[in-house]
Amino acid sequence: MSRTLSRMLGLALLTGLAVSCSKEAVEPASPAISSQVADAVTATRDNNMALGNPSGAQANTSFYWNYLVNKSQFSMSYHRDRGTPNWVSWHLSSAWLGSTPRQDNFASDNSLPSGWYRVTSSSYTGSGFDRGHNAPSADRTGSVADNSATFLMTNMMPQAPNNNQRAWANLENYCRTLVNAGNELYIITGSYGKGGTGSAGYKTTLDQGRVTVPARCWKVVVVLPVGTNDAARVTTSTRVIAIDTPNDNSISTTWGTYRTSVNAIEQATGYDLLSAVAASVQTTIEAKVDNGPTS
Repeated sequence: MSRTLSRMLGLALLTGLAVSCSKEAVEPASPAISSQVADAVTATRDNNMALGNPSGAQANTSFYWNYLVNKSQFSMSYHRDRGTPNWVSWHLSSAWLGSTPRQDNFASDNSLPSGWYRVTSSSYTGSGFDRGHNAPSADRTGSVADNSATFLMTNMMPQAPNNNQRAWANLENYCRTLVNAGNELYIITGSYGKGGTGSAGYKTTLDQGRVTVPARCWKVVVVLPVGTNDAARVTTSTRVIAIDTPNDNSISTTWGTYRTSVNAIEQATGYDLLSAVAASVQTTIEAKVDNGPTS
């Protein structure tokens, strides 16, 4: 009788251990892991300046050379006297992309302060320079309103046609392939200097001196897997693409030719790019020159 009881107790103990191991093997992921998995498949529209305000721009008319313009589609520092943005910053994920066609409705930006000159859709006409988007039309195809916002003249810079339509367009297209691969991007684009060469030759200004032709056009792209708390997720191994191109019609079609470091762009412009990222991380990623794929 006692031997039978002993066998029964031993069997119960083994069964309990088996159940315990079985439960351990199929235990659900922790909330943190579950959140990461959900983030990996759920793209959202995030803050266009999540990685910082490069020039400390303010929505104050006394900052006419560094005036902050915030729209839901992008944020920028606008220079009243140049008639162009200093920089434009935007977030790009699949949540911003849809089937809205290119609107081509170039227009003055009536949100600028009263009394400021508003560059018109015809200000570049006959100049030999394209109305070059900073934030591209194809990055904002979620709605007509989103796409139309990219055609405001505050989002334009006089850009040599071969720069805009070849090297620049190739990088813009590549950025969207990164999004299609499951990433989200933070992109900052701008220009500096004075004087470029378009299809009609060298010019320093357009529109009777009210629009400055930049000498250089630059872009910085931070590539992250889709997630949340984006600035905190930038690490020393995060891919950062930076290019600085001459505003010249003889430019190469290959954007990779013009790769540089974020530090070099900061030195040329005086901006503090990626300022919301941890300082120790900035030190590493801003010194690198990207050598990843270009298509």
